Amino acid sequence: MPATGAGLQRLRRCEGQCGRGVRYCRLGRTLLDEQGNINGDVPFADLARFVYLLESGVPVPTRPRKDCPLLGVHHGRAIYLLYNGVLGDRRPASGNVLTNAVLAALPPHPDGSGPRVVYGEACRLSDATLGREDVTFRQIPYSLREG
Repeated sequence: MPATGAGLQRLRRCEGQCGRGVRYCRLGRTLLDEQGNINGDVPFADLARFVYLLESGVPVPTRPRKDCPLLGVHHGRAIYLLYNGVLGDRRPASGNVLTNAVLAALPPHPDGSGPRVVYGEACRLSDATLGREDVTFRQIPYSLREG
């Protein structure tokens, strides 16, 4: 929505005082709803960008693909997001939950091996399995609020 009225006047004053290097941006959908759950209107790519930024502190290096849970690698740590059936399974109890089958279906760590962080709705793996596989699990939406 473009600025109008008093807002537009303030922007013009700022531009006049700050020079022409001022940038404006448009905010997208709210990530979390009033109850703290992920807003159902948020597309995978938007959530993926936020998760990567939250985990790494830097923007995602490539555009997130809605068919690939691997978002990227930062300082040797691979970051994955299980959301909205990214692995092809849209059942609520399946593709967004980290199970042995889902872990096996994840793209391999791009460096061949190394730590992996997986964001998802739930985890059905034991602490021993997570440790052996060098996986840290972060539950969404709760881990998104803690960042």
